[in-house]
Amino acid sequence: MTFTAQLLSSQISDCQSPTPTLSLRQLTLFNFRNYGDLRLVLDASPVVLTGPNGSGKTNLLEAVSLLVPGRGLSRAVSSQWQNQRASTPWAVAAHLDTPEGETLIGTGRNPLDPQNDRRVVQIDGMPVRSQQALAEHVAMTWITPDLDRVLANGPSARRRLLDRMAYSFDPSHIGRVHRYDKALRGRLRLLRDGVTDAAWLAALEDEMARTGVAIAAARRHLLDRLRSAISETQSVFPRALLTLRGAVEEKLENQPALLVEDFLRDELAKARIDDSQNGTCSVGPHRSDLEVIHQAHHCPADMCSTGEQKALLVAMMLAYVRTLAKVRQMKPLFLLDDITAHMDHYRREALFEEILALGLQAWMTGTDAADFEPFLSQSQHFSVEEAVVTSLN
Repeated sequence: MTFTAQLLSSQISDCQSPTPTLSLRQLTLFNFRNYGDLRLVLDASPVVLTGPNGSGKTNLLEAVSLLVPGRGLSRAVSSQWQNQRASTPWAVAAHLDTPEGETLIGTGRNPLDPQNDRRVVQIDGMPVRSQQALAEHVAMTWITPDLDRVLANGPSARRRLLDRMAYSFDPSHIGRVHRYDKALRGRLRLLRDGVTDAAWLAALEDEMARTGVAIAAARRHLLDRLRSAISETQSVFPRALLTLRGAVEEKLENQPALLVEDFLRDELAKARIDDSQNGTCSVGPHRSDLEVIHQAHHCPADMCSTGEQKALLVAMMLAYVRTLAKVRQMKPLFLLDDITAHMDHYRREALFEEILALGLQAWMTGTDAADFEPFLSQSQHFSVEEAVVTSLN
């Protein structure tokens, strides 16, 4: 056992058994992306997918990502998941082992209404009204090449990352975000069209204030948990100092939520004229940002190298996974697309060892199987070429 493995073993014993591992035991794809009809039978160990670029590795991860609310790891719409050579609507089905027992999840385009781009969801054979129900059964996070630069890109991507992590702790968070966004769009539309109905605007601003403060509070609570997990862990990955910047978040540091709601209502009302002229909404949690500092280098993340940014992101995600295992008593699914890029051998080995020590069913992709040695002997290894998936174990 390497030093890294010994260190991790001593640090994460609280995350090991009896905390159950959430795992996929069977995955079925039908007319999804470049797949026609595919079924994978799995155990609870990590999954490694290797093969040429464009062969379908990321598409498999994307199918798995649809087992939680949202638009998946590529943020696509339902029609984009359709195999263009097939006329029958796409579908994804999964058998999962969860802390509550076996759960069956199905999602896809409605075969009775194939022109409708909305994806439908069934859980244990019963249709559900909202994707939000998925978050009650499945916890998941992912790192993709698009996320590699999330710490250097604009604040909207970092807010989405925070909200996606918050869903796993509080499934109702996604509903608050949707209600806030709907009220925000409605207010901007009224202001843009010159509507001066004070009661109508006040009702939308009241919804924004109530849901906006709840969103900011959930994000702050998530960051507190991540900071704690980061401070308690020694790792080869850099420590990140996390700060949430925003007027609402700053008010919540020393004022009760009801007073902060009043503050946000007042600010929205005062900003109506300016917002109508600028075509934007100048205050609220949609303007907040996550500041990330590389602690050892005292360097903002956006000033770090590409490799250090990825290392900071991995450190944050591992902290999230450890926290989720502790709080929800559920070890989540962890999707890592092209994870070995911009990562040296030392950090690759540390990542693999932590995945094994945590007991996660992580799904990883790469073009070169050698990048995953000697991890392959303790995982389920599949070759993917032109949408043909072959077990190599």
